[in-house]
Parts: sequence; C-alpha cells; structure tokens
Amino acid sequence: MTGEEFAASLGVARRTVASWHARPEVVLRADMQRVLDTAYERAPAAARARFAHHMNQHLPAPEAGQGQALTVAIAIVVKAGHVLLVCRRDAETAGITWQFVAGVVKPGASPELAAVRETLAETGIHCTVRAHLGSRVHPVTGVLCDYYVCDYLAGDATNRDPDENVSVIWAPRSSLTRFIPPEQIYAPVLDAIEEDHERPA
Repeated sequence: MTGEEFAASLGVARRTVASWHARPEVVLRADMQRVLDTAYERAPAAARARFAHHMNQHLPAPEAGQGQALTVAIAIVVKAGHVLLVCRRDAETAGITWQFVAGVVKPGASPELAAVRETLAETGIHCTVRAHLGSRVHPVTGVLCDYYVCDYLAGDATNRDPDENVSVIWAPRSSLTRFIPPEQIYAPVLDAIEEDHERPA
C-alpha cells in the first residue's frame, strides 16, 4: 500500500501515518495501537512476513538469549510424483502467483510445526516433515525462508483460505516450472523433488 492507502485502510489522516515515519520512537495511544494490531492480524501471511523482515532489518541484532528473527517455513509436500501448490492472490501485482505452502514462524516456535500446521490450515492436507532442505533470503520477497520437504499423510487438497488463495492443486513434478519460474525455486527443492521421484514406492 501507499501511505495514503494505508491511512485510508486504518481510518486515519495521511499526516498521521507520515508522523509515524518521521518519529518512529513515539509510543502510540492504546486505541491506535489496537487498530494497528488488528490490521496486522488480518494481513495475509506473506504481508506479515515482509513486515517482520523489514523490521528485522531496522532493529539491532538481539543479544544472546533474547529471541530470534521471524522466518517463514516453506512446506514442499510431495505425493506420488506431484507437489502441493497454492495459488495466492497477489495484491502487489494485481494478479495471482503459484507458490509452495508457507507460514510465518513466531519467535520461539518450531518451523517444522509451522510448516505442517499451515499446510493443514490452508489446504486440508496432513503431512509430516521428512527433512530440512536449508534456508535462504527469498529473491523476490526478501523474506528469510526455511524449506522442508514433507510427505503426504492424508486428506484431499481443498482451498481452506479463500481470502488469501485462489486455488490448491497437486502439480505434476515434471510441470513444476510451468507454475513457478525455475529461477525462483530454491535449488535443493528441485533436488529433493527429483529424489522423491526416484524413491521406490
């Protein structure tokens, strides 16, 4: 959003938002903080992840024992030569994009559990983490991502989050790059999908 759009969404004047940028040290009134908290809670997971990443870039690194930076857990769920994908509404480009299931990891929470829970919450699919594939800063969103290859356990793929997603599908492994540009896919993900294809049934 632009500053003007953000102000309109909160029901405040544009100059109010501008003053927050100019004086970030100001402590907001309790009622205004509640408005901002509500806006944050209603934002899509991807928007919350970008916000967390932006905040982490502008805050001093925490001292030992003071917590961890927020990350996004990415679930690469495989089943019989197919990969689970969600088609997300992309407000920034006024379009839609195909992605792996992703969920924000709260400080102190398990990224593995976040991947499994978000998969169930968004798609109705039960899965279990097989292996951690690694971490990177996503080349498009700039968000720190943890990747997990997951095995399908049960459930039918359905869109359980219509506010954020348009559709959910099992994409054929061989057609994955028709949904997600290959340059955006973390290389270990492609390796894991290929290894899964070669595993005995």
